[in-house]
Order: sequence, then structure tokens, then C-alpha cells
Amino acid sequence: FERLMSIEKIAVLGAGQMGNGITQVAACAGYEVTMIDIEQSYVDNGILTIEKSLAKLVSKERMTQADADSARARISGSVERSSAADADLVVEAIPEIPELKFSTFAELDEICKPDAILASNTSSISINEIAASTTRPNKVIGMQFMDLPNHSNIIF
Repeated sequence: FERLMSIEKIAVLGAGQMGNGITQVAACAGYEVTMIDIEQSYVDNGILTIEKSLAKLVSKERMTQADADSARARISGSVERSSAADADLVVEAIPEIPELKFSTFAELDEICKPDAILASNTSSISINEIAASTTRPNKVIGMQFMDLPNHSNIIF
């Protein structure tokens, strides 16, 4: 029998519009999330965007302050990809540059635990090609997220 995997920790690579939106949605769904980017200022800006979005949801009475505070408390930031080492699911939301995606997934393959699922938010690069840059192509998936600008209409 194959063991069913439980996803408890998520890492998101990229703190831009897609990355911070995915991070917020995952945190609001109850997951511990680490948002990772290459510069601290990008991580800080992503977290600030999430905080503003949560505050807007509270002001529109679409979320309680307590729920917003809980979601924010589940988010951490990092500039080290090694912070994804204990994640059960890693969602990549970096620029659409094939070689960057391939090298990132090869690095994640080394960093992450063997049963971690590696997901790409790509819209134009073959998931099979991305998966081929790892030793776990059966654990590489595509995940598309829509309507993230307001971060409130997504179901994770």
C-alpha cells in the first residue's frame, strides 16, 4: 500500500504577485508557509503586500482580525532555498525563464526531502521538461493559480 502523504508545511519560491498570493492563500487555509526569494527586500515587500491584503479583507468583513492574525503568524520569509528542506510541498513562482526553472528544480531536488512534491506555477514551460531536471519526475507537478491580485477568491 502506498502511504498517503500529509501536507503540513509549504514553501513558495518567489515573493512577487503570484508568490505572495499563493503564500497568503496557503496560510489562510491553515498551512505553515515559508516564502523564499533571492533578496530580503523582495521577501519584505511580499510580506507587506500580504499584510495589506489581509487588512483589506478584515476591513471588508470577509475575514476576522483573529483569522488574519493567525494566517500572518503562519508565514515566514527567507532568502535561502535551503529553507524549503522540510516542506511537504514546494510551489515555484519564479520568472518564466526555462534554464532558471530547470536549475531551480535541480537544486530543489537536492535540498528537499525525497517525498516532497515540487510544483511549478509555469504557464509556458513543459512540466515534463522541468521534471526531467530532477531525480523525482513522478513528484513534479504543475499548479495554476488564477485571480490572485485580490488574494481572496482562491481555494487552495
